Amino acid sequence: MTLTSGAGSLDVEQHPHGTWLGSARHEAGRREFIAIVTSMMAMGALGIDLMLPTFPDIRSEFGMAADSAQVVWIVTAFFLGMAVGPWLYGPISDRYGRRRPLFAGLLLYIASAAGAALAPSFAWIVAARFVWGLGAAAPRSLSIAMIRDRFEGNAMARLMSMIMAVFLLVPIIAPSLGAGLNVFAPWRIVFWLPAVAAAGLLVWAIRRLPETLTAERQRPFTLASLRAASRAVVTNRSTVCFTLAMTFLFGLMTSYLASSELILEEVYDLRAWFPLFFGCIAVLLASSSLNNARLVGRLGITKLIRRTSFVVIGTTGLLLVVSMTNGGHPPFWGFCITVALVVPIAQGMIPNCNTAAMMPVPHVAGTAAAIIGTVTTAGGSLLGSVVSSQFDGTVRPFAIGAMVYVSTAAALILIGATRGLGDDPTALAHVSLLAE
Repeated sequence: MTLTSGAGSLDVEQHPHGTWLGSARHEAGRREFIAIVTSMMAMGALGIDLMLPTFPDIRSEFGMAADSAQVVWIVTAFFLGMAVGPWLYGPISDRYGRRRPLFAGLLLYIASAAGAALAPSFAWIVAARFVWGLGAAAPRSLSIAMIRDRFEGNAMARLMSMIMAVFLLVPIIAPSLGAGLNVFAPWRIVFWLPAVAAAGLLVWAIRRLPETLTAERQRPFTLASLRAASRAVVTNRSTVCFTLAMTFLFGLMTSYLASSELILEEVYDLRAWFPLFFGCIAVLLASSSLNNARLVGRLGITKLIRRTSFVVIGTTGLLLVVSMTNGGHPPFWGFCITVALVVPIAQGMIPNCNTAAMMPVPHVAGTAAAIIGTVTTAGGSLLGSVVSSQFDGTVRPFAIGAMVYVSTAAALILIGATRGLGDDPTALAHVSLLAE
């Protein structure tokens, strides 16, 4: 099978594994492949954003205070599951292909979503959400490995940005959908809907998703092989620094997810505006991703990442200044404008950093996706919980956290990952910690 990317044609061998799980009966073409991969990446967002408008109802049902941040564990537990989960799938997928681990993860996603919907207590919901995150890790990490199997360099970065733009339709639609469903049905409906969506995706993938890992690139599934693959990832300077930079950028994103509902309700008394606010920011996130896809083709991934690092430092500094006015209660529109600058720019850097981190390690893409997914998701969710737990009735903790995280990410990119490389994206593949 030949797929055409922005960098030319890539020949990908089809290699059935001998069972209906190993290969699709009628494989998807390029556009349908991208549609399936985009849907896979969206499953994680659907499992988060649909829940956000129901937080007040969850607090009420389980006797929490109106401003309690305890409910954020519904998001945090999911992220922690997504952090651990890639290790269930990545190394195995390097040996047996991407499809079967993906199907196992989707089945776990469906079962745990149903478990959360039926859970009798908040503690059981949190436990089910952790397992749900384990399942969600499969489509998230394996979709990246599948993209890396077929694309590389600027072509991969453009595709990642375009997929991200489409995938961001989920946070545009999901909060309003969740709020609407909550009007007509109990709040637990937001657990059932992702289970139904995952079941549909599972059927689609079984029937149409091609295997992307060619037979000659399969690795033995042994402890020695796993150690060698892990060593290849953690001894590459650019991969390590871009992964850590993504972790802090993801920390900013999880801070925004966990804090935005509290800020609108407690600081500005605008709870009813939350779906609109969240959706508008999501539109800007999608626009940023589309613009990023265009700029990657014009500037190249290395130059774009470096330039965007300076821009995001400046915009986050502006957010910090605005947030310190009026005792941490700045004018609503001033806060909205600065958030609308910072969050989309920071989010737009993530697919570029992800691409750059994966570029040097195509031979261990599954293991690399597992390591990168674990570090960024676990680290980012914990960093986000640090900021959300500091909520004091003002926007200052969010702004301070954003400034610290963005500055750290920019330093890792500018000083660690791209120092001395110029603008040639292929140079990223040759930077190793062992050579330092």
